Amino acid sequence: MSPIAIDIINLGKRYALSHTRRPDNLKVWLKGMARTMIGTTTPPADEEFWALREVSLRVDSGECLALVGRNGSGKSTLLKIVSRIIPPTDGLIRVQGRVASLLEVGTGFHPELTGRENIFLNGALLGCPERVIRRRFDEIVAFSGVERFLDTPVKHYSSGMYVRLAYAVAAHVDADILVIDEVLAVGDAEFQEKCLAHLATQKARGAAVVFVSHSSETVGALATRQVQLEAGRIVLGE
Repeated sequence: MSPIAIDIINLGKRYALSHTRRPDNLKVWLKGMARTMIGTTTPPADEEFWALREVSLRVDSGECLALVGRNGSGKSTLLKIVSRIIPPTDGLIRVQGRVASLLEVGTGFHPELTGRENIFLNGALLGCPERVIRRRFDEIVAFSGVERFLDTPVKHYSSGMYVRLAYAVAAHVDADILVIDEVLAVGDAEFQEKCLAHLATQKARGAAVVFVSHSSETVGALATRQVQLEAGRIVLGE
């Protein structure tokens, strides 16, 4: 039996949805705040919204798990919890090893820094020592294909260039777990093929991969297992 990379037990994530309408006029808003503070008005109660509810899931090392489902079903919330970006409200999650995440275009990059500088920044955020990034710097740049713009601030990059550079860094930090949202859909076909080949090598070396995709072709080519979420619950593939 393969070692467990991610173990999730009865996980839940709750948000409070405010229904207080903010007035367009600052003066009216300040008056409303004053009335609330002195107790002459009562603000509307917040509504509970469960983005995830009673989710139990295990991902083994070397497994490639695809999370599928409609928008708003809880897929991205689950990835953020696995990546330790947000905490769960209920339940328990155990993650074994270093996690490299690609969740949103530009995550972990500073727009005023150059591509070169952001390689080191992003590598540090992923827990990779600077000496390792320096040793693999040329490989990262070659994989990304942004050599020409390496010393340009990334605020001038296209979304596709952002993704290529971010993925290139994540691909070279030897993570035990790769967590990937739909960001690969931003890249061109050639880069997507390169990423799929890389993910296949990561599976072969024993890394766990968890990804979200709306592409049936990507899921079919890459996933060893699928889990479907609906309204924050697992409805298929637990």
